[in-house]
Amino acid sequence: MPDSSAPPASTPETAPRRYATGRQFELRRGDAVAVVTELAAGLRLYARAGVHLTETYGDADIPPGGTGITLAPWANRIEDGAWYLDGEKQQLDITEVARNNASHGLLRNTGYALVDESEFSVTLEAAVFPQHGYPFLVRHRVRYELDADMDLRVRQTLVNDSTADAPFVLGAHPYLRIGEVASEDLTLTVKAGTRLVADERLIPRSAAAVDGEFDLSAGRTVGGLDIDASYTDLEFDGGIARHTLSAPDGRSVSLVHDQSAGYVHVFVTDKYPGRPKSVAMEPMTGPANAFNSGDGLRWLPPGGSFTMSWGITAALEQDFPRPGRSVSHTARATELWVHDANTGRQNP
Repeated sequence: MPDSSAPPASTPETAPRRYATGRQFELRRGDAVAVVTELAAGLRLYARAGVHLTETYGDADIPPGGTGITLAPWANRIEDGAWYLDGEKQQLDITEVARNNASHGLLRNTGYALVDESEFSVTLEAAVFPQHGYPFLVRHRVRYELDADMDLRVRQTLVNDSTADAPFVLGAHPYLRIGEVASEDLTLTVKAGTRLVADERLIPRSAAAVDGEFDLSAGRTVGGLDIDASYTDLEFDGGIARHTLSAPDGRSVSLVHDQSAGYVHVFVTDKYPGRPKSVAMEPMTGPANAFNSGDGLRWLPPGGSFTMSWGITAALEQDFPRPGRSVSHTARATELWVHDANTGRQNP
């Protein structure tokens, strides 16, 4: 005889929705919406007034090309997955097999725990446990917020729970777009004085003044670009760097960050699924192979923490001056983005 107390079996129509990236955290404010994933504390979507400002992907997909993931305790790559700590070789797993590198940190495939959630913000956290190649216990906490201007603000904080100083580089991997405008028709502007010259494995070997095809300071059309390079000596206006994609109709979207991130990696690719061109602009506290070069590498003392602040802003057709407000993006950004004091020491 059937057990009448048993819950009814689910059908395809009633089964809970499943996501390859785990739990989805949706934030809404005004005309803005953001979706954050449990996996890698990633940004799956940011849109304003129905205009997608980041690339996205399907429910059953993992983030293609690292779309929107956050990166700790290093960003980009470590050559051969190897580095030295007090003269002793540390060997990380090779996660970029084609180039024999350890890529994008240790939390790319990790689910983050919910720490705090409100109508306009969510905070997630995951731990890196001591392991081969990285013998430190650290926590990576990520907070997303839609602010009063409906801009997206992100704070990534690393906390050292070890008994020894821990090296790190923080980063994030957002891909920006402007709705249905073909990305190859957008203009990319990045104001920087120096680029890192990398080899075929994308490991920096030297630095050079920005010039020629790498000079994006006056804006260049994305369709003519083939770039996978890091920039530094960035232009900070009022303490804020701004890297922008602009559409022919005057709309724009920008990655913004404070001086906690001294590098931005620009990746223009024709490999993004379903898109002839896509543009990743990645804020980073240090470049690829920092664990070996020392460039941008920081060390956290026991109990110390460091915060990298970045975000995405947009100027759309719906953006008009409001009474009593300045329309200066720089002034607004300076007011909203205050670089946190931190206890991380700069590697010599």
